[in-house]
Amino acid sequence: MTTPDWQKSSYCAQGEACIHIAADQGSVALTESGDPTGAILRTSPSAWAALIRTVKETHDHG
Repeated sequence: MTTPDWQKSSYCAQGEACIHIAADQGSVALTESGDPTGAILRTSPSAWAALIRTVKETHDHG
């Protein structure tokens, strides 16, 4: 098993409370920077894209 190449969220505040994301064997992986080897959430690229699109649309209207 390969180690994901984690990227830190561009909306990360100062400190250790950040979300990291990685493309991982055909899926999108998410983890918390405070414990990157802990729980890892995996989803499909299309589901991730839908979530990001919805968040952006909500942010633009809210």
